[in-house]
Amino acid sequence: METVTISKAEYEELKRKAEVDEELVAKFRESFEAVKQGKVTEWKPK
Repeated sequence: METVTISKAEYEELKRKAEVDEELVAKFRESFEAVKQGKVTEWKPK
């Protein structure tokens, strides 16, 4: 295993992005489940 040294600022940015990615995946999963269950209707612009 290799060790990499990065600045604390870069570490914090990567950590924040990872959290955002996890939230996005969870939202996609919830939306996909809603579609599978038929809880989504077609959006029609006015």
